[in-house]
Amino acid sequence: MEAKPARILVVEDDVDAAEAVKTILESAGHQVSIAESAPKAWEAVRAQPPDLILLDVMMPSGTEGFHFVWDLRNADDQKLREVPIVILSAIHEATPLRFYPTEGDDTYGPGEYLPVQAFLDKPVEPKQLLDQVAALLKPRPGKS
Repeated sequence: MEAKPARILVVEDDVDAAEAVKTILESAGHQVSIAESAPKAWEAVRAQPPDLILLDVMMPSGTEGFHFVWDLRNADDQKLREVPIVILSAIHEATPLRFYPTEGDDTYGPGEYLPVQAFLDKPVEPKQLLDQVAALLKPRPGKS
């Protein structure tokens, strides 16, 4: 079953990358808005909470994406805290750093290092992006 069209916020400072992702998502019927920085993303989220956020990590002031995740997960509004986030980043191509390790340590279990729902490496294949978005937008038990 296809997920219903959703409001998706793309937080990406690279205009070409943002437009490419927007085109892919709009081809599936989603409403897409773009924010080029974490402060702009906050404005958009507060104005109209999206159903899903696609978030770059490295933006104009460094690792803005990380800070945005933590700020959103600690927002006063529970609805904002629960918006699914997909990290969409090329950082895995450039460094050995991994944000979503498959093994835990004494503090974190597998996948608990950053409270997001998924990670996709850029450039992302359209099918992979749409499949991940559809999976996250499926109604969950107890959610309407």
